[in-house]
Amino acid sequence: MSNVLRLAIVDPNDSTRESIKSLLLGMDLVWLEAECSRYEFFSDVVNQTTPDVGVVCVDDDPEKGLSLVAKLTEASVCAVLVVSSSSDGSLILRAMRAGAKEFLTHPVSTEELIAALERISSARSGSGKGRARGCNSIAIAGASGGVGSTSLAVNLGCALAVDEANTVALVDLDMALGDADVFLDAIPDYTLVDVAQNIARLDFALLKKSMTKHSSGLYLLPRPVHLQDAPLITPDDLHRVIGLLKATFTHLIFDLSKSYSELDMVAIAEAKHMILITQLDLPCLRNIVRLMMSFEEMESIKDKTKIVVNRLGLDAGHIGLKKAQETINHDIYWRIPNDYRSMAEARNNGVPLITQAPKAAITQSVVSLAASLNGEDAAVDNPELPTADIKKSAVSKWLPFRKK
Repeated sequence: MSNVLRLAIVDPNDSTRESIKSLLLGMDLVWLEAECSRYEFFSDVVNQTTPDVGVVCVDDDPEKGLSLVAKLTEASVCAVLVVSSSSDGSLILRAMRAGAKEFLTHPVSTEELIAALERISSARSGSGKGRARGCNSIAIAGASGGVGSTSLAVNLGCALAVDEANTVALVDLDMALGDADVFLDAIPDYTLVDVAQNIARLDFALLKKSMTKHSSGLYLLPRPVHLQDAPLITPDDLHRVIGLLKATFTHLIFDLSKSYSELDMVAIAEAKHMILITQLDLPCLRNIVRLMMSFEEMESIKDKTKIVVNRLGLDAGHIGLKKAQETINHDIYWRIPNDYRSMAEARNNGVPLITQAPKAAITQSVVSLAASLNGEDAAVDNPELPTADIKKSAVSKWLPFRKK
């Protein structure tokens, strides 16, 4: 079952319909299944697409619109939400008598629409337990190459997917050298290019069939096979793909490239959490400072960025944890212990850590990180780090991008 409410909308007025569509397309809790510009055709559209909610804008012809509301209610195909620019009490009363569950006055605010849809969802389920869940989307990027961002993306996805309450998708956005499929020992039939080029014809079921499902339950949408296919995916294409993925899955993970391309930035903007992976060496810390300076100019990104230290305990040539935090002047959200043997065996065998080494400290850390990002209490030995107290250090002189 989808984790969102599926909607269909009818409005002969193009301007009103487009304004409501723009609201819907920005909401994780809904998926716009169909739209229609003629009242007389909408019943057929609803019968074909079976949405959860039919949005009927009645201003163009109130009599036809209310007649349609009564017809949809009698057929019990979907709940009906009526929209009108009029707040006339008699019109509202007639709409409710015709069977409308909600009546909203145009222009509709996001808050009003969300509240109305939540009431409809709650009423349909009989309680709050069945209401739609938003998609928890997580973008994962490395501060440098080889820091383990793909390893974390794959294993975090598998850790979330083993919970039957979750449906999890992993999108490999490294268009040139992505290798998430290798970590899962998968040979995909379709790639991101295939889905992007056929997005208009896909529904929830076809989308899942176009993805590769791992035994853990994780769904993978890999990068294109051929390098020359990468330019075929535009930011607009990715926006539409992400919209359908968010409507289909409870969790969405983006494994970003190291180039912070236009596609990467689309994914970051769409994500709820931005995970930045680093190791405790000078090149990584230098890049953390640079990236955080850039993110500070983008409020929506800065506030959701979380720094995760990988391979903690790999002491050779590494900078101390406290000194690293003082240098980057940013809280460290999570620390993953070094366990090269377990990770290498998992990667080479094409299985996740939860299968290869379920009791290992690195596995438990990833599982706890998944729980933390999911808003759950995470039981992990991750004591508080000292609050950053910036002091001039031997490391900081190598970080010319750091703000004074």
